[in-house]
Amino acid sequence: MPALPPLPRGRASVLALALLCGLAGGVVRAGEAASATGTAAASATVPATAPAKATKAEASPESPIGARVAPDPMERLRARLAQRLGAMSAPDPAHPDELRIVSRAHPSMAVEPASAAAAAAALAPASASASASASAAPAQVVRAMHPVRRRPASAAVAHAAPPAPAWDYAGPGGPDAWGRLKPEFATCASGTRQSPIDIRDGIKVELAPIRFDYQPGAFDVIDDGHTVQVNVAPGSAIEVLGRRYALVQFHFHRPAEERIDGKPFDMVVHLVHRDSEGRIAIVAVLLERGSALKVVQNVWNNLPLEQRVALAAPGMLNPNELLPTERSYYTYMGSRTTPPCTEGVLWMVMKTPVPISAEQIAVFAHLYPMNARPIQPARGRLIKESN
Repeated sequence: MPALPPLPRGRASVLALALLCGLAGGVVRAGEAASATGTAAASATVPATAPAKATKAEASPESPIGARVAPDPMERLRARLAQRLGAMSAPDPAHPDELRIVSRAHPSMAVEPASAAAAAAALAPASASASASASAAPAQVVRAMHPVRRRPASAAVAHAAPPAPAWDYAGPGGPDAWGRLKPEFATCASGTRQSPIDIRDGIKVELAPIRFDYQPGAFDVIDDGHTVQVNVAPGSAIEVLGRRYALVQFHFHRPAEERIDGKPFDMVVHLVHRDSEGRIAIVAVLLERGSALKVVQNVWNNLPLEQRVALAAPGMLNPNELLPTERSYYTYMGSRTTPPCTEGVLWMVMKTPVPISAEQIAVFAHLYPMNARPIQPARGRLIKESN
């Protein structure tokens, strides 16, 4: 059996003590299985290279009574390792030659069984005899695993679908796509009483005249991104078919959305009314190139510089100036001509156009060269017209 080299004096490092242990023929064995609570245990055993000696000083026949015996070097080694590595202070009675070291593993440490040869290769000292001794001992290896950093599901980048385009008169948001842009626009595609239509084959009857009760009043102008709209002060209304509809606003389209027996017009103004139950009635006044229309010029003079910002006009506006002198009309049931294309709208299209100057048409065309919905199928709807 090789002799144990003298131990270094003072506070030796763990590495130096382990190396000394190896030179003495000891083997450091790693391995107790991790506990169920997530604590990984590792045990290191240092077998003695000589018969175990008493841990307390004993008197020998040759020694004087009371003389102290020098401590066993292996006992010192066990004490140092216990101090450095947090081992139990007292040896296991069942294994007096072993030093058991218990430490708490980091959560990122994974315990995997390994072969005795792999353990020996990792921990054995340089000497061949120590390597053979280490390879013969069963062992488990505590391997440090790099923690895998997983991105939380909530932090994952969602590849959301691009937003649907806004409705428009051309491009991806044009009239053919209105019904698919939003669920509330579905009627634009599925409705059976849509507007505008080409008005033809009307039945001539004695239609009750529309009673216009329009009053001059304050107004504001807004460019809403689709047309120029004029919001009027309360007080103006129409009466037709026994109902009274209050005038809410009027706006313009270029070209006119309606056609009469296939004939197009330069522009149209739609006067939108609503009754107390929310039903809508629209009076359409066709505009064709001719002399200037004073009321339209009043609107153009008060155009706002920014879209979707209403501008309160300083003067008054009289909606009667939009109407033709001769007030016979066509009537049919249809819809709004812009999304959501709500049906159940009472339409009254004045038969006589009103003149508007080329310069006034050009002002609107500068803003909206084309803002008319295409003609919709009539689908056998009844159209009536004044005699």
